[in-house]
Amino acid sequence: MMTGSAWALTFDEATSSEAFAERFSANRNGKLAHLIAAAVTHVHDLIKEFRPSPDEWRKVIQFLTEVGHASDERRQEWVLLSDLIGASALVEEINSRRQKGATPNTIRGPFYRDDAPERSSGASISVDGKGEPLRVSVRVQDLDGLPIGGAEVVTWQANAEGFYENQQPDLQPEHNLRGLFRTDAKGCVMYRSVMPAGYGVPDDGPVGRLLKGAGYPLHRPAHLQFVVRAKGFETITTHIYDSNDPRLAEDALFGVRPDLVARFEHAQVDGRRGRSVDLTFVMVRARPGRQG
Repeated sequence: MMTGSAWALTFDEATSSEAFAERFSANRNGKLAHLIAAAVTHVHDLIKEFRPSPDEWRKVIQFLTEVGHASDERRQEWVLLSDLIGASALVEEINSRRQKGATPNTIRGPFYRDDAPERSSGASISVDGKGEPLRVSVRVQDLDGLPIGGAEVVTWQANAEGFYENQQPDLQPEHNLRGLFRTDAKGCVMYRSVMPAGYGVPDDGPVGRLLKGAGYPLHRPAHLQFVVRAKGFETITTHIYDSNDPRLAEDALFGVRPDLVARFEHAQVDGRRGRSVDLTFVMVRARPGRQG
């Protein structure tokens, strides 16, 4: 029998969570220790509820191992897992609540790159020119409707077949359908692209295989993605969805909001039949530590 400072809770089904948390006694009130203990408590609760066999638990460990092995500099399977279970969307929702009228944030997703080439207003981000022409007109303003000049507008999207350039490095040109633009004094910028297609979330990795096998819808409606930055304002990271897409209600990444759905109108673009869309991003003044 252990006594005095050597005493510890006996580890059994009834005390497993407390026995783990007790090991943090020297820093019991620390935020990290509290978070770890809470996470372990939830894991223990799941084990107690579903009572997996040792073989079934090893399969869980094997799945997590495969997620790690599937992650590299071009593909982040852990980000995909976080996105598909709604964890990324929930963290974003909690941390980016804004005043009414401001553009809401959504998640950045696994296909973002931080090296989009800067392009001049009016330029095309479609390097290969494949797809239905699209003209995108953007206005960036504050909550009072005043224009924000010099704002950075970073955009990226899937092609007409539903693939991002970094998914097909051997089939699409480098930086296809990506660009960084700067708004003029009126807060405006225009660029040309092609209509994006909706797509299935990758199911060739462990995350997609698991959820597909469980009957989870792995669809993303057609959309454009943006990061909008301006000095003194909170950065916007968001999507704009095509109102005609039939799968708006099934977005696997939980990004659709009513004010992020836009009409892509029929229009002439560079003398060809195409589409056009007018977008307004409304930024809020940054609070300390909240610009990025």
